[in-house]
Amino acid sequence: QVQLVESGGGLVQAGGSLRLSCAASGRTFSSYVMGWFRQAPGKERELVAAITSGGSTNYADTVKGRFTISRDNAKNTVYLQMNSLKPEDTAVYSCAAGWTLRKYDYWGQGTQVTVSS
Repeated sequence: QVQLVESGGGLVQAGGSLRLSCAASGRTFSSYVMGWFRQAPGKERELVAAITSGGSTNYADTVKGRFTISRDNAKNTVYLQMNSLKPEDTAVYSCAAGWTLRKYDYWGQGTQVTVSS
């Protein structure tokens, strides 16, 4: 069982930056694939970025070059650095843990990110 708690969301102007953190419980954090998802009102949830246990990363095309996912296994934490934010990045961002890039078994409660124009 893994519990995930996100933090770092908030209100920022377009062009600004935020860093989201996701703290995980459990001893097997380093073995999990970790993902950041987002869901905007009226839209489907989408995978924003993912990082494997080996450190390989994947990004949605809409955030490539602007967002960076990283993990600190010593701190059981995964981060999402978001730069050059746009109003269309506004959403609830959630982190998730799983054994593969396609399936996530544990989810955090989410944190709101609002980007004003």
